[in-house]
Amino acid sequence: MPRNQAATIGLPRSRSTCYHAAALSGQYGAYFALFSEIGLVLLVTTLGGVLIGYWADKQLGTLPLLVIVGLLVGLAAGARAVYRLITRFLARFE
Repeated sequence: MPRNQAATIGLPRSRSTCYHAAALSGQYGAYFALFSEIGLVLLVTTLGGVLIGYWADKQLGTLPLLVIVGLLVGLAAGARAVYRLITRFLARFE
């Protein structure tokens, strides 16, 4: 199809005009970065708490007790970090 014919029937001239304006502004990328960071923070804090609890349990010989405590502390730290991430993210778009 010739280039001028595409313009007369309302087709976009290039691929970049097909995208939504919000996608070009970077908002979708910001949401993707936020969700990725939330997943990473939850993984690291929970795994860190469990590993520290496991190490302490091995040292003291009380195997399941401190693993559970470490898990709960890791989850609480992750929840707090996620709350801070979301509030900081939402404040940027207000």
